[in-house]
Order: sequence, then C-alpha cells, then structure tokens
Amino acid sequence: MNDQNAAPRENAAAPVGLVDLAADYRASGVAEILEELDRELIGLAPVKKRIRETAALLLVDRARQKLGLAHETPTLHMSFTGNPGVGKTTVALKMAGLLHRLGYVRKGHLVAVTRDDLVGQYIGHTAPKTREILKKAMGGVLFIDEAYYLYKPDNERDYGQEAIEILLQVMENHRDDLVVILAGYADRMDRFFASNPGFRSRIAHHIEFPDYTDEELLRIAESMLSQQEYVFDPPGREAMRDYIAARKTLPHFANARSIRNALDRARLRHANRLFEAQGGPIDAGQLSTIMDIDIRSSRVFAGGLAHERSDRA
Repeated sequence: MNDQNAAPRENAAAPVGLVDLAADYRASGVAEILEELDRELIGLAPVKKRIRETAALLLVDRARQKLGLAHETPTLHMSFTGNPGVGKTTVALKMAGLLHRLGYVRKGHLVAVTRDDLVGQYIGHTAPKTREILKKAMGGVLFIDEAYYLYKPDNERDYGQEAIEILLQVMENHRDDLVVILAGYADRMDRFFASNPGFRSRIAHHIEFPDYTDEELLRIAESMLSQQEYVFDPPGREAMRDYIAARKTLPHFANARSIRNALDRARLRHANRLFEAQGGPIDAGQLSTIMDIDIRSSRVFAGGLAHERSDRA
C-alpha cells in the first residue's frame, strides 16, 4: 500500500515558478513579424511553418532560462535552399527582426553578401575582406547568397578556403552574437556541405523554399501591380495567367523575380500604347490598367522565341 505521507523522492523536480508563454509571445513582438510574413509573402507555407517553430523554440528557451532550468543558447545558423526569386533574402530579413525581438542578436540588421564580398583576388586580400564583412554583421544576420561559390576545389589559386576557415571560426566562437544564413540551389548546397563538413556541423536549421504555383505567381503579380497603383483588367489577368504558364517552361525562370521583370515590360508597353494613341485626355483608370495586349505582346508568346533571351521578353 502506498504511504500518502511519504516524503517526496530526492530526485523529484520541485516547481520553481510559472511563466506565461502566451504573454511572452505577445510582449516579444514576434507576432508582428509573423503577421508581416503572412501579409507580405504569398505562399511558402512550409517556410512560414519552420519560422514559427523556430520562434516557439526560442520562446521556450527563454522561459526555461527564467525558471532557472538547464538551457544552452541554441545554434541558430541556417541554410536556405531553393530556386531564385522564392523570397530567401526577404525571409532572412524577417528572421533577423525576429531574432532581435527575442534577444538573440543585439541589432537585428541583415548584411547580404556573395563570394565577391568575401574572397580576394590575391594573397593577403581575403582575410581583411572577410573580417570586415563579419565586423559589419556582428549583432545581426549575415546572409551569404550562392554560398557554394566560396569553394572552388578545381582552382589551386582560389582563396575561398581562407574565407571559409574564418567564417567557421567566427560561427563557432561568436554564435551568441551572429547568425549566418547560407543560401543557394539545393543540389549545389548539398555538394558544398559534403565538401565542407565544418559548415554542416554548424548549421542546425535547413529550410527548403518551394517554387511558387501558377496561382501564387498570379497573386504575386497582382500584388506587385497594386503596390504601384496598377491593376489588370479581366482579359489582362487571363493573359498574365497564360504568360506564367508559358514562361515557366522556358529556361532561366526565376519565380517572383521573373514576374517582376515581366510586369516592368508590360508597363512599358502600356505607356507606349497610351502615348501612341494620342486620342485626347485620358483618366486615371486608363493610366492604371494593364490590358491583355500589354501582356500578349511579349515574345514569350512567340513560337520562335530564343530560349537564351526568354527572360528579356
């Protein structure tokens, strides 16, 4: 029979206080960052889910710290993989803000670089370049796009390995004051990590960015136009839908980036159409409406379109 008056076991953990995770969440400002992600970025459901999970992890870590429980600053270095134009840089900027709100970086700024910003062209040039970039990024997030170009094993005179060694050292020794995000195509990043196990061991969060669907790209196009106070008329919207389907079959498609380029060219055609019409005064509606002819004049719809020129049509 159990003795209800028995003393508790020595190894039983006693409550040391209470925390209100919901209140911490509201006070942190994280909700604002997540709402901005939902509002500003169409699609990317798995990416947004991972960011929410990361925010939850950090909130729980702070709660454990408040209650005196064992905790260790989590490794927050990340890898973003996906095709061009899927929002990797934008999400990195939001992540910097989120980490700042939660107190894991001091400043919350983003420094975005490529190989050319880190690697020099002659002996003694790489170390100061890399250290200067790291100095600028301290207290925030360093975003290295197309990170696999840092490593060029086929070039004996390449200085990328020097930059890599400095980065690895700083990522380990200053992980409480700097978060590094490596970004690029998934297959190339896999090969990069295989060749540089030091990076793989320091990257705790691997986030894959999916391509946008046709419907998401159409919504992105409408959002981009709306920001500039333009709209599609109904035939223009259908023309854009057809453009997206055709453009995705051609080389060098860059998701939202290609859509932005297409809209810039559509606005040029729209302006030229209005100017050449010279039909007297025009109203705000005419100045703001993209029609099907503005889209269908693209060379993307031409049967003989040269693939290498596809993103300039």
